[in-house]
Amino acid sequence: MSFIATPQVMNFSEPLLLRSGQSLDQYQLTYETYGQLNEKKDNAVLICHALNASHHVAGTYAGAGEDSVGWWDNMIGPNKAVDTNKFFVIGVNNLGSCFGSTGPMHLNPHTQKIWGADFPVLTVEDWVHSQERLVSALGISQLKAVMGGSLGGMQALSWSLEFPEKVAHAVVIASAPNLNAENIAFNEVARRAIVNDPDFHGGHFYEHKVIPKRGLKIARMVGHITYLSDDVMNSKFGRSLKNEKIQYSTQNVEFQIESYLRYQGEKFSEYFDANTYLLITRALDYFDPAKQYENNLTKALENTQAKFLVISFKTDWRFAPSRSREIVKALIDNKRCVTYAEIDAPHGHDAFLLEDERYISVVRSYFDGISNTKNSAEQV
Repeated sequence: MSFIATPQVMNFSEPLLLRSGQSLDQYQLTYETYGQLNEKKDNAVLICHALNASHHVAGTYAGAGEDSVGWWDNMIGPNKAVDTNKFFVIGVNNLGSCFGSTGPMHLNPHTQKIWGADFPVLTVEDWVHSQERLVSALGISQLKAVMGGSLGGMQALSWSLEFPEKVAHAVVIASAPNLNAENIAFNEVARRAIVNDPDFHGGHFYEHKVIPKRGLKIARMVGHITYLSDDVMNSKFGRSLKNEKIQYSTQNVEFQIESYLRYQGEKFSEYFDANTYLLITRALDYFDPAKQYENNLTKALENTQAKFLVISFKTDWRFAPSRSREIVKALIDNKRCVTYAEIDAPHGHDAFLLEDERYISVVRSYFDGISNTKNSAEQV
């Protein structure tokens, strides 16, 4: 049975200088915590979310039941792999998102109008710097671990670079040191679908009281294809028809996979913000810590101090295991302590969110191993 989670909000008035050169003069971060911060404040674990997730990592909301279960509830909680009986877990919603933290749907304090498309472009590093302020405000000087999958894994990696002395362990799952051209291409197709929706209005659709749902649906459909493996798609849907017979229609649903993708697109368009989608996919595109080191990832990771757990999934073709191995090699080149697991799970990129005994066991074993270690430079 899941525990009850309670969202919290922290406001910041100190301007946050962004990589773009712009700044956010004031902003809020929505977050949740699970477990208890110990007296030494050295048992905190920060969870970084992927594209369409939020601060609601685990548990359920009062009165909402299992319909409100957190997106990584199978991983985090009492007696789970990341055990909240031992760790104080923090889930934070990134700036620019649409689940409570300051983003395009909020008022611009300078104009008293909704930000819309005028909201500053963000990077992974910007998120990490805002998260560090939250962690510091909670009285935590060093995190026991920073953990995330996909885009969340990029944030965990970035934490080890931006604040090396504040991270004891970095857990990077189903991630990559940057996006390849194919991934950038998928993101661009999704963004064009949104931008070219007649209801987008240059990103200022709020004042027109419309939502670019058609664009959001297509964006989600494109993205969802990349999250599943070929094996899962074929075993789950194959060439099964929606109806008993072919309808000979170019516009209506013929195959079950079409129906599934349309359902996913429809559901997504009901709760996600179009400007947020543009911002987050762009942050994905921009992440490339090796770029300022002449594309030398080993050089980029030279100043890391954390110990690492890196996990990949063999059927993940969006962030293939070869990309995780790039991170592992760069860490080994720097003589860093790194544990690597390549899981033969059938689920594709989505495997990091799902229940797989081998995967969960690796995470559990790692966190069991660090639960009693000192949170200091002595372990490095």
